[in-house]
Amino acid sequence: MKATVTIREYARLTTAEVEPTLDVAQLSQSAFDWLCELSASFSRNGATLLQVDGRHALKWDSYVGVVETPCGTRLEILPKHHEQGDCLLKSRQLLRKLIQQALQLKPRDASVASLELFDAPLSEWVMGQFLTELDLLVKRGVRFDYQRIEEEQRFLRGQLNVVAQMRQPPGRQHHFQIRHDVFLPDRAENRLLKLALELVAKSTQDAANWRLANELRAMLAEVPASRQVNQDLRAWSRDRLMAHYQAIKPWCELILNQQMPIAVSGEWRGMSLLFPMEKLFECYVEGWLRQRLLPGANLTSQASQHHLCAHDSGKMFCLKPDLLIDTPEQRWILDTKWKRIDSGKPEKNYDLSQIDFYQLFAYGHKYRDKGVPQLVLIYPYWSGLRTALPVFDFGEDMRLWVLPFDLDADCLVDAEKATLPLNLASFARAS
Repeated sequence: MKATVTIREYARLTTAEVEPTLDVAQLSQSAFDWLCELSASFSRNGATLLQVDGRHALKWDSYVGVVETPCGTRLEILPKHHEQGDCLLKSRQLLRKLIQQALQLKPRDASVASLELFDAPLSEWVMGQFLTELDLLVKRGVRFDYQRIEEEQRFLRGQLNVVAQMRQPPGRQHHFQIRHDVFLPDRAENRLLKLALELVAKSTQDAANWRLANELRAMLAEVPASRQVNQDLRAWSRDRLMAHYQAIKPWCELILNQQMPIAVSGEWRGMSLLFPMEKLFECYVEGWLRQRLLPGANLTSQASQHHLCAHDSGKMFCLKPDLLIDTPEQRWILDTKWKRIDSGKPEKNYDLSQIDFYQLFAYGHKYRDKGVPQLVLIYPYWSGLRTALPVFDFGEDMRLWVLPFDLDADCLVDAEKATLPLNLASFARAS
């Protein structure tokens, strides 16, 4: 039986015996050592997964999701967002919602009630969604395709391979070299689904998921598992006859670790789904804004039109704001930041980062295609940031607003103060 450890961002992991909470947890020595090796591989790629805190402790960074160690320990990391108690259920629901938006997934839940009752780790939720989609696909019918077979038989079937037949040695001329087509489910899409299904059947700890996975394995017994994942993914067909396969493809890619913002590298392939929380927050805010833009407004993510400076007939340091909103008359530059600031600490600059302000100041001076742009920094809503901060004036009519985004209420609080081109009647303001 695999051990599951649930923590949240910035939690402390140790091999010493401790009272487990979402902010501190005990790991086995083998899991601890493997995480140290994993952190070293992340560091070589320029990312920070863990910080070493002494010889027997680690501090997790701002990645969320699930990572499974070779010794069988499954580590679930949740967002550090809710304040009252551990809020395990709310944190899991929030993480699922953010991942759905980031990867444009469409979960197939029977009802809101069933979603609320499904208090399972992220990995079980992903596997459950995949199995539900696969069950529906099998009921609608698995797509077959013709496969050309060349073989030797004692009878004629299909076409005679004349060249191969003429090369038959004496004494074997009574055997026929033939070609024929067989109608089989052995095609790229089905091979990928079979491989994902095998991984789910081996990884799941949920009884319902395990039962459904084994039922589907019996139904797909004649389909071989993929041995060349990247090649089969490139061969995934998008024609109209394969339209019913499109809903399951993102879940299949998710399980096969092909669509991860951060993929765990190496030979070990456990159930590992890690996401940088900063990126999830940015993707969620972007999706929310796109749904509420007024007609005529255009949103661009990760614009890279300008550089900080010119040098030796070239350009250096590309400036890439998270979000750019344009109307014929005005431009808004928005950046999202996954960290808490406190409106009750004006003497400490509200815990704002001076670097963030320098960054927006540079954006504002370079992205002046339509005159002076308006600047917006978006932070998560919490008890210390319930409303917009007083406006920050950079001079020359360039101003910056700091707005809270309420993830529970799906609301950008005080968006009207920044005069953003949004349909304000389409959402309720957070309390």
